[in-house]
Amino acid sequence: MVKKDTGKAGKKDSQLILRLDKEERDEFIKLCKKMDTSAAREIRAFIRKFLKDNG
Repeated sequence: MVKKDTGKAGKKDSQLILRLDKEERDEFIKLCKKMDTSAAREIRAFIRKFLKDNG
């Protein structure tokens, strides 16, 4: 799904949908909250590092 660009810097414009076990998802979100971060932020960081290391 692509959203209209509103001109805001850093605006995200696409989504990545994935399926995983509910237990893993819940544990991941719980740990992110405990670490004062968000699941989305951590997944974006992983993707950026993966691209840097392998791209």
